[in-house]
Amino acid sequence: MNPEKAIVMDVSDGTEASAPPREFDVLFADEHERIYRGLLFITGSRSDAEELMQDAFLKLWERWDRAGSIEDPVAYLFRIALNGSRMRARRAVRASRKLLPLSGGEADPFEHVEAREDLRLLLRGIPDRQRTALVLTEIFGYTSEQAGEIMRVRAGTVRMLASQGRAALRGKERDEDA
Repeated sequence: MNPEKAIVMDVSDGTEASAPPREFDVLFADEHERIYRGLLFITGSRSDAEELMQDAFLKLWERWDRAGSIEDPVAYLFRIALNGSRMRARRAVRASRKLLPLSGGEADPFEHVEAREDLRLLLRGIPDRQRTALVLTEIFGYTSEQAGEIMRVRAGTVRMLASQGRAALRGKERDEDA
């Protein structure tokens, strides 16, 4: 058997399916930094982005024997991470209802040194769905159809959210320039 392309049996219908195109460790090495950066833009938190990325890779690792049926492992990782982010947000809202409101802390002045930090802050100022649509389409280059599959919405919705996000960012830039 050719080790470059292993064949696995699809249990559901008995047909042969191609094994994943690359080994898990190669996928991780190639994609972990890219996924981390995308999640950093989406979450605005280094620690949250790191944890979500690790959780997503762990869940993919647990299913790696069935990964041949996953058309785009990177999109699958984003979907897992975004679902995890939504679950965390829901838990945080529930927990915050039980606590007294906390005062907001001062931002670290060193975060504003790099341009990507400025972008991160701008992105944090727009709604989550708009931010996610922008990051997936503008930064990672997914088509609106691919981003729609990741976000589990229609392609038209992704285009609308990205357009609204761009308009909101232009408005923020004008406000800061004034």
